[in-house]
Order: sequence, then structure tokens, then C-alpha cells
Amino acid sequence: MTSCNYFEKKKVYPEDLLEEELQTFNWNDVDTYPTFTSCDTLTEKKDRKVCFQNTIVTNVNHFLAAQNFVVSNDINDTIRLKIRINNTGILEVESIKIHPETLLEIPEIDSLLRESLKNVPKIYPAIKRGQQVTTAFELPVIVRIN
Repeated sequence: MTSCNYFEKKKVYPEDLLEEELQTFNWNDVDTYPTFTSCDTLTEKKDRKVCFQNTIVTNVNHFLAAQNFVVSNDINDTIRLKIRINNTGILEVESIKIHPETLLEIPEIDSLLRESLKNVPKIYPAIKRGQQVTTAFELPVIVRIN
């Protein structure tokens, strides 16, 4: 007499499937990065990310260039902006890292950076598996004043 296990049915629970899916899910990557209308013509994922970051940094740089800074010492600083784009496309500043020397020379730099981010064009949020998701970025802003 012989037997086989081909006819046995194994019961699958939805909780087990969900747990297995969550284990294989890459939480640090998105299908589509946040974007601006000006970046829509790009098809490559990394090109769209670069376009998004460059658009924000360019916007900040233009805003700061329009300010009239008077300093007593030269400034050469890379400011780190940590921003978050939520799932509705709203940009929020999480933190701004500025060297103390820059803060001494330009005490209002923090508020100016925040103000510059209010003028960015409409942001379309990142997409992960067909859903709009929140993403975070750290962007360098180089400040040079002679």
C-alpha cells in the first residue's frame, strides 16, 4: 500500500500572508519619487529624483540670492535641510542643520530657508504600490558669501 500527500490541502490564513508580505516589503524604496510638473517628461526613476531635488535646491538658492546679506566674515557652509513630503504633497521641514558660524553671521537664515520652501511649485507625492506615500529627503544647500 502507498500513499501521497498531493491531495492534502493546507489552510492559508490571511494574517500569515500579510506577515510574509511585510517581511519581503522594501520600506525604504518607492515606485515613483515625489515630482513636479517640470519633471514629468523624465522617464527614469533616478532622473526624476534628481530633477525633484534640483528643483527644490534651485528654488531655495534663487530665494536666498535675492536677499541682501551683509556679513563681517566670509561664509562657506553646506546647510542640510531635512524635509518630508506627505502623502498629499505637502512639504514640511523636519530639521535644518546649520553651522554655528553661519548662524552668527546670518541669524535669520533658518526662517529664510523655511520661507523659500513655501514658494516651491505644486508637489505630487511619491507612489508605492499604487498608493500615495510620505517620503523624507535630506538636501544640501551651499551658502557662500564673500
